Amino acid sequence: MEGDAAESANAKSYSGIPEAVFVDNVDEFMSLPENSEGVDKVLRKLDEQHGKYKFMEYTLATKRRRLRQQIPDLARSLEMIEKLKAQKEDMDTQFLLSDQVFVKANVPPTEKVYLWLGANVMLEYSLEGAEKLLSSNMATAKKNLACVEHDLDFLRDQWTTTEVNMARVYNWDVKKRQAAKASS
Repeated sequence: MEGDAAESANAKSYSGIPEAVFVDNVDEFMSLPENSEGVDKVLRKLDEQHGKYKFMEYTLATKRRRLRQQIPDLARSLEMIEKLKAQKEDMDTQFLLSDQVFVKANVPPTEKVYLWLGANVMLEYSLEGAEKLLSSNMATAKKNLACVEHDLDFLRDQWTTTEVNMARVYNWDVKKRQAAKASS
């Protein structure tokens, strides 16, 4: 576990998000060959980069929302597996059939359960097999959520850096124009 924490602290991005380079010296930055076409072109490139970061944020936020819903579902399923493993006699219960619709059921002791795997696929598992699968899925979901959270933090830093770069280049251009006006 300590190795994982050290790795995540050193990793910049798990999703391959490109790092925004802070423009410390705008004069040097604007004298680079790729920026020779002028301030407007540089600002357009920075704005395009900013838009890409915003799109990546939307994608990651959607993934985070899905994982945050999945984890409690997996926890409830694991809890139910534990109840079924401990059950020795018939149990009367209610279960959710669809939104706001519950059904009464009598559940006899069992050694098998059916799990929805997605894409309209349901498979039969032994209680132990189901518990193993759900536990594995839970661990994976938690790990993925941690990666997504890390990437979102990294992404926020990148778009903030890009916004600051845009402001610095714009302000540099304004000062340059004002100096040109004053000298003429």
